[in-house]
Amino acid sequence: MGKHVRIRAASAAAALMVVLPLCLAAGRAAAADFETGAGDVLLRRCLECHGASDPSGGLDLSRADGLLAGGDSGAVVAPGDPAASPLLARVIAGEMPPAKNGVARSLPDAEIAALRDWIAAGAGWPEGRHLDPFERTTDSRGGRDWWAFEPLRATLPPTVAGVSHPIDAFVRDRLAREGIAPAPPADRRTLLRRLAFDLVGLPPTADELDAFVADPAPDAYEKQVDRLLASPHFGERQARHWLDVARFAETNGYERDAEKPHAWRYRDWVVKAFNDDMPFDRFVLEQLAGDELPDRSEATAIATGFLRLGTWDDEPNDAEDYQYDRLEDLVNVTSTAFLGLTVKCARCHDHKFDAITQADYYRLAAAFWPGPVHNGRAKALGGPSAEQIGFDVLGWTDLGPEAPPIHALKKGDRHRPLAEVKAGAPSFVGTLAGDFPPPPADSRTTLRRTHLARWITHPTNPLTPRVIVNRLWQHHFGNGLCRNPDNVGFNGPRPEYRDLLDALAADLVAGGWKLKALHRLIVTSATYRQASIHPDMEALADRDPGNALLWRADRRRLDAESLRDAILAVSGDLDPRLGGPSFKAPIDGEALEGLSMKGGAYQPSPPEECRRRSLYMFTKRGLIVPLMTTFDQCDTTVPTGKRDVSIVALQALSLLNNGWVRGEADACAGLVLAAAAEAGPRVDDAWQRVLGRLPSAEEKEAALAYVTTQMAGEAARERLAWASMCQVLFNTNEFLSID
Repeated sequence: MGKHVRIRAASAAAALMVVLPLCLAAGRAAAADFETGAGDVLLRRCLECHGASDPSGGLDLSRADGLLAGGDSGAVVAPGDPAASPLLARVIAGEMPPAKNGVARSLPDAEIAALRDWIAAGAGWPEGRHLDPFERTTDSRGGRDWWAFEPLRATLPPTVAGVSHPIDAFVRDRLAREGIAPAPPADRRTLLRRLAFDLVGLPPTADELDAFVADPAPDAYEKQVDRLLASPHFGERQARHWLDVARFAETNGYERDAEKPHAWRYRDWVVKAFNDDMPFDRFVLEQLAGDELPDRSEATAIATGFLRLGTWDDEPNDAEDYQYDRLEDLVNVTSTAFLGLTVKCARCHDHKFDAITQADYYRLAAAFWPGPVHNGRAKALGGPSAEQIGFDVLGWTDLGPEAPPIHALKKGDRHRPLAEVKAGAPSFVGTLAGDFPPPPADSRTTLRRTHLARWITHPTNPLTPRVIVNRLWQHHFGNGLCRNPDNVGFNGPRPEYRDLLDALAADLVAGGWKLKALHRLIVTSATYRQASIHPDMEALADRDPGNALLWRADRRRLDAESLRDAILAVSGDLDPRLGGPSFKAPIDGEALEGLSMKGGAYQPSPPEECRRRSLYMFTKRGLIVPLMTTFDQCDTTVPTGKRDVSIVALQALSLLNNGWVRGEADACAGLVLAAAAEAGPRVDDAWQRVLGRLPSAEEKEAALAYVTTQMAGEAARERLAWASMCQVLFNTNEFLSID
């Protein structure tokens, strides 16, 4: 008897050993079928509305129990019976997914069949499987597999015959595969003018142009690059770009638009940081947490002015609500400037297009929560006092080493708090997600901002190096490799040269985050040195109208500051001093009528102060100098990585009628008149001074005729006539543009 039992037991065990692997294999196969079939359809087509977070109609299709529970209108699936399943019926009828922006989104037959077969087989769901709408990219949103969240690709430059520069290897390889020849090199005068504006924001002098054209050395261009990178004006030009991103202004905005004391010191800190080639990871750290550093100083405290530059309402309608608006500003400027993401869109709900949850938003917001976001004291202008910071600067610090809890808010309503959220790294860079540790017992602050800065600049965080490389590329080409520098998420265009972007980003991190080396690498490439006119211009413009493939250089209009500085430079009026308090440019009385507080609210600086570079012009949020707005100076209330560029008649009219421009044209005419006694050489001098070249015979003849007409036979009108000529040159496309 015992023997038979043992035999039966052994037989059962043997059978189990055969059946169990088959069952496991079948289970794995079913799970695989779910992932590639119905599960994939549900994830890509349904979770936009029926996810775990606030599901539409109460129907949560992200997990098995939600599917079986149904929604507000009852059950949606009858396992084993497709005909009795309302979910399938509505999909077949084209009602689900619902139309979007008037466009039907009916599922293709193959996806409908996948749902039908799945229901017919019992609507099986892998145990423990939770469909996460952020796990993969779909037609309507980005997932955690979106390209910008992926690790940097360590791609070596392709091998291209006759090409040694790594940037050119990537570009020429792509152009060759597209059957496109690159544009020829730009001539030396055009190239040096382009380089000078890009690196220092000023035109080269006639002597500098002549010297470069005549220099026979094989490294003549590289010497010019190094000269300009070493110029103190390099930091001024690069600072202008960063101040746009940092939403720099020197007043609070709103009705009273009061001044932010010492804001100019942050601007000067940025200039010095770029001139000193401060590593970019340190640049990030000091701006977010300069007050928390072991080696903190007045300079690092000034750097935290980055967090104070936003608007500040001294009498909000609801002070408790307003602290969340201030948090949004801090999250927005940090995530936009350093990560190139629109994290602020997740304040009230999960992001509609990117893998950013509402919890991610509040995890970042919690880094700033210990600071004076709720400080409404007018004397401190919404920030910490000098005593709290330790220095009399416009800076930021926590109000202590502990912070009150912060909760996510349902639909952004502070009266509807959800779960408490811990300060920590967000989930969209999955390998780095996690809570920030508490501070040591003797800490002055929570150190949350230090941890945030360390996360942003962690060597394996792919966003930060991609974003800053993309910004620098845009500064030199007019467009970034990713065309929207402030949004590398789903709604931003993908980069045409992903491998090039990643290679430059990886080199930046490996090279210690040094930006001058990156500038040098970019501007020494043949791609940068191309002409803006291509022999096959018309055909290629039809094929690639945005020049995304980089087959030529793009002509770019000067920004407002470069235009004003160039006018000052060619007129001999530019004061090249660096740093110090800002000057207030003269503004016509009609424009001042827009101020709510008149009576001395705006007093211009002495004329000699107004000859400084435009970087040092006082930026009042409620009153931007009209000439600057005409040439698209950016909105200072939000981070701006790329300014609008318009070409409108008002710009030409401003250059012809603006009193300041007329005054500078007169100063330029004085130099022209002093340069020569005869009209012909004077025309030569005017062209060289303003345009950097001699006039053609036709241009010279027209200029002489113009001056003669303007003088109308009256010697007393000579200077006025030449001033008019100089003003005409200010209005030429050649002067207004970088070729």
